[in-house]
Amino acid sequence: MQALTHQAGTWKWGILCLLFLAPFFFLSYGFANHYAAGLNYVPSIVFSWEKYIPLWPWTIVPYWSIDLFYGLSLLLCWNKFELKQHVLRLFSAQLISIGCFLLFPLKFSFERPELQGFFGVWFDILMGFDKPFNQAPSLHIVLLMILWDFYRRHVPSSYRWFVDLWSFLIGVSVLTTWQHHFIDIPTGIWVGAFCLWLFPLYASSPLQTQKVQQRTLKHFKLGSYYLIAALLLTFLALFFKGWMLWLAYPASSLLLVACAYSLNRPHFFQKQPDGTMSIAAWVLFAPYFLFAKLNSRIWTRTHPNDSLILTKENTQIFLGRIPSTQNMQQYDGLFDCCAELPLEPLHDYQQYLSLDLIPLQAQQLNLAVQALNQLMSSQYGNKKVLIFCALGYSRSSSILAAWLLQTGHASRVDDAIQIIRQARPWIVLNAQQLAAIDTYQKQYLQQAKT
Repeated sequence: MQALTHQAGTWKWGILCLLFLAPFFFLSYGFANHYAAGLNYVPSIVFSWEKYIPLWPWTIVPYWSIDLFYGLSLLLCWNKFELKQHVLRLFSAQLISIGCFLLFPLKFSFERPELQGFFGVWFDILMGFDKPFNQAPSLHIVLLMILWDFYRRHVPSSYRWFVDLWSFLIGVSVLTTWQHHFIDIPTGIWVGAFCLWLFPLYASSPLQTQKVQQRTLKHFKLGSYYLIAALLLTFLALFFKGWMLWLAYPASSLLLVACAYSLNRPHFFQKQPDGTMSIAAWVLFAPYFLFAKLNSRIWTRTHPNDSLILTKENTQIFLGRIPSTQNMQQYDGLFDCCAELPLEPLHDYQQYLSLDLIPLQAQQLNLAVQALNQLMSSQYGNKKVLIFCALGYSRSSSILAAWLLQTGHASRVDDAIQIIRQARPWIVLNAQQLAAIDTYQKQYLQQAKT
């Protein structure tokens, strides 16, 4: 992650990037149009209710305005890092969209009447290089997602409402200019979010590897479960079609979760240092976030309350599930162990993020204990600290047990577990997790003493 500080002269590099991106855009887009036009048959995906969508000629203005915002954005980047990420987003948007146009060509099925006057001129110019192909995902919507994120970041907060409003008009215009069918919009939003997610500004890139934890058979096992679920939903969407196509959304979300497990990359969820998720992660993983939150509440329905583990001087240490906003208000500090659930902490906050159901290894426990000690040292006076994961059963228990050993509250692993079980008997620590805690004590604590 890198800070976005202003750097003079970035606009010069932006011009060079524009000189590359603009020809690439028109050449690749035109090639896909030409390819689809030469096919004997190009299908359409259109819902019956779409015939009621009006043709509003004036919306050609916001439709065309995206070209201006596209070029201008390359001149407004704060530094070379932001420019690089922005260019990679725009370039990947083009590659993915054109790839879809070539592999799955679709055609707009409505016949637009001839338009006159000022707006008619702009439609004529558009039809000079654009044909009724290049449909899903709508490249207009893909680029809109990237540019919306860009301009919301660059304008003062008091003017973000205008960015939101104009972006909404651009989004609506792809329908009211009769350029796209509805299916092109959600697919465009997804691809746009994917490009934002792939090249983030404030979060770890999903392209980065996880060097702390070794991949295990369980990573692949859990990844395969999510992959099977994704394939099943995809089959149902393609078999039944119609509104069942919406199942492709949770399918895509579960596919990314499968990749997160198989590649051992908890940062796929892009949980940021303040506990919130990136906008891109919200769009891509929303179905899984909902599933994970419901799963957390269902499994802990019989044990919803946090457990007081011990009192150290004036500090009370609790162990529990991921807190609600109301529950957070009673704590002065929060220590977060789960990568897959968003949070908006109200007080001091620290995190060590890991994947659900994956046992933490000794090196991870060492890093987590260091982060927990930072949270403890940032507190003064009377305080209450909550250590939590999705359920408060396993990941958080492992870290708390390691912390108890590190701080001298327990001298043996069994003693540390017993302290936790006395207050929270339903914690779940298997043999592999206990072995990792034992390895942590031998490798990191005993070595530190010698």
